[in-house]
Amino acid sequence: MTKTLYIVRHGQTELNKLGIVQGRGKDTDLNDEGCRQADQFYQAYKNIAFDKIYISKLKRTQQSIQQFIDEGLPYEKLAGLDELAWGIYEGQPSTPETKAGFLRIVREWVAGNLDSKFEGGESPNEVQARQREALEVIMSHPEEETVLICMHGRAMRLFLCLLTGKPASEAEDFPHQNLVLYKVVFDGEKFQIADFNNADHLKDN
Repeated sequence: MTKTLYIVRHGQTELNKLGIVQGRGKDTDLNDEGCRQADQFYQAYKNIAFDKIYISKLKRTQQSIQQFIDEGLPYEKLAGLDELAWGIYEGQPSTPETKAGFLRIVREWVAGNLDSKFEGGESPNEVQARQREALEVIMSHPEEETVLICMHGRAMRLFLCLLTGKPASEAEDFPHQNLVLYKVVFDGEKFQIADFNNADHLKDN
């Protein structure tokens, strides 16, 4: 079985614009810029013959690829694709204190402390546990050869680590912005990244 995964992060939300942490606990909408990004991605990739779309349970992922769904493409929501839960940090104003706390936890993860998490939040190990379940669903359909996946920034980094066999402590090696694309190919044995952090579709002509 071979499979090609087009993995994108959702478009911009107002909390993204303001630099406010949003995770699994914030079901936010795309803002005007996010809707524009969604249209740019659609215009660039509408001719790809996707067999199936997988999105998270959070509406910002569906809003980001709604134009594909409107064409009649089948889609499925998987909780395993949800963003990491940031717990008490979600929705907090962007201040020097919250930024410092965020950086501290990321440094913990980079150091390999992958069970570390904010109060009420999730650790990278917990996120990857549910991502394995989502991946099992996605890979259980060999007839779906070309798949579009829309998910979230931190979760996408951890998912790419899972696919490529990198430790979750190296998640920072996968940069991203809103509606950036990673194309990943499964050759029957392993996953390989065919397109890395592609944002060409977001450039104004």
